[in-house]
Amino acid sequence: MSAVAYINELIEREGGYVNDPTDSGGETKYGITIATARAYGYTGPMRDLPHATAQFIYLRRYWAEPKFHLVDEVYPALAESLLDFGVLAGQQTAAKQLQQALNVLNRNGADYPDIVADGRIGSLTLAALRAFLKKRGREGGGVLFGMVVARQSVYLQELAERRPKDEAYEYGWQLNRALGEFLGGKNFWPA
Repeated sequence: MSAVAYINELIEREGGYVNDPTDSGGETKYGITIATARAYGYTGPMRDLPHATAQFIYLRRYWAEPKFHLVDEVYPALAESLLDFGVLAGQQTAAKQLQQALNVLNRNGADYPDIVADGRIGSLTLAALRAFLKKRGREGGGVLFGMVVARQSVYLQELAERRPKDEAYEYGWQLNRALGEFLGGKNFWPA
């Protein structure tokens, strides 16, 4: 699946215009906050944010800038999960969770060296991902994917624990974001 297809699925899940005063994101359309829209040059009313502008913002801020497109070349389903996690938690948080999972899966450096969990995808993170998948194959890819999804699930749970007003969104976040990959039977295994 292409990045645009991932993003269109994400936009579909996020829905249209929302101005819920209890939502920490504030006024949004397609899941894009007003602050993010302004940062990327959109000056009109959020209600009128064009779909193409939302696609551009997602492609640039949430896909290309954190270099999830490079993960997509190695493990597409994982890249899609990182995109979703990054939208909710921040791109560096999502990337850092991947790096931390890779570090604990390297058997104390026997399979590949530890990487700095700095939240930036680069050549060392990609090398670790490739080495892990080469060593562990399809089954290992499923384990890594599950670990990243579990970290997203815990992140969202802890968010609602810190901000009780977010409990209103927790079930939907878990169903449609973190755990939906498993519950929906989507093929998350690497090729």
